[in-house]
Amino acid sequence: MTIDFSLGPESDDLREEVRSFLDEHLTREMEQRIDETGVHHDAGFVQAMRERDWLAPGWPAELGGQGMDPVDVLPIREEFARRSAPYYGIGITAMVAKVLAALGTEEQKAEILPKALNGEVLMALGFTEPECGSDVAAARTKAVRDGDEWVISGQKMFTTNGHIADYVFLLARTNPDAPKHKGLTVFLVPVDQPGFEAQAVYTLSGERTNITFYNELRVSDRWRIGGVDKGWAVMTHSLQDEHSNGFAFRSLAVLDHLERWASADGPDGTRPVDDPVVAVEVGRMAAEIEAGKLLQRRAVWMSTVGEVPEAEGPMAKLFTSEAFQRHAQTAAELLGPDGLRRYLDPSAPEDGRIEEAVRFSLGTTIYAGTSEVQRNIIAQRGLKLPRS
Repeated sequence: MTIDFSLGPESDDLREEVRSFLDEHLTREMEQRIDETGVHHDAGFVQAMRERDWLAPGWPAELGGQGMDPVDVLPIREEFARRSAPYYGIGITAMVAKVLAALGTEEQKAEILPKALNGEVLMALGFTEPECGSDVAAARTKAVRDGDEWVISGQKMFTTNGHIADYVFLLARTNPDAPKHKGLTVFLVPVDQPGFEAQAVYTLSGERTNITFYNELRVSDRWRIGGVDKGWAVMTHSLQDEHSNGFAFRSLAVLDHLERWASADGPDGTRPVDDPVVAVEVGRMAAEIEAGKLLQRRAVWMSTVGEVPEAEGPMAKLFTSEAFQRHAQTAAELLGPDGLRRYLDPSAPEDGRIEEAVRFSLGTTIYAGTSEVQRNIIAQRGLKLPRS
């Protein structure tokens, strides 16, 4: 019996189309602008995606999407990741839109979904707080009801794109007397109003995120998602997508750069790959990337057959993020001092993209929950072990 792990010829054709699209639209000028600002969102790039009908390819046609199977969408997602395309804001917006489609009111769906899926609005996540780390349920930002409105006070950390977003998908505490996971409520907060402030925070990776402040900000009850004090169920729904994100194709980009460097003739006529140490590390990297790709694709495939990748998504995220860190650091070590030369330095090997990969990789084991959180989820949901 033959087992074919390829996605098929149609997928190959789409992948080539995506690569051509990125060659045309992901220009060096755009990369420099993203590097200078730290903002991984570009209105022109979003417009180009809209013209290709790639903003919501996996959404049903009746909601404004193209109705593609999630597996068929993989070439777009994978190649965008491989090239570090600026689609983070659109990806988060689609994630929140998915929650609205499942749990939002008809009014919320009618007002937000068409705009979200057409790239007309941008949404950011308001989960993490300065002193709560990965324990999202420990949120202390409070929302107090005042008639048909809620008054929100507090702050959120790592609200990436909060300074350009139209809405923040915000977790707030509405019942301070309830157990930690029981007194939370989720709101979609319009930010163009008094009481909201976004303050820049620049990370080691070069990304701009934000600490956002909510100073007695008022939001109508119509922007509440799910029931009062039922926010943890809403959060669980949203985090499921985040927990399935992986970084195998960011690792694959590192391998691409490493292979080109290792295959080039040096001043003495030898190639780095002729060194057994280099050859072994390239081979190890390729094997781990293949395993990571399969883990990520399994999580996507499960969604197409009606299964929830409760443990499989975190497995993919855990393995590929930790592997990405190893791969970027190994590549930098093999290049030696040249591996530390700045991103987009034209005189650096591979334009200094190894240096950027090292910096970016360091945050990936924190995004969507630390590696420790992912291991706990795998233990509890996958192996049915008791909570530690």
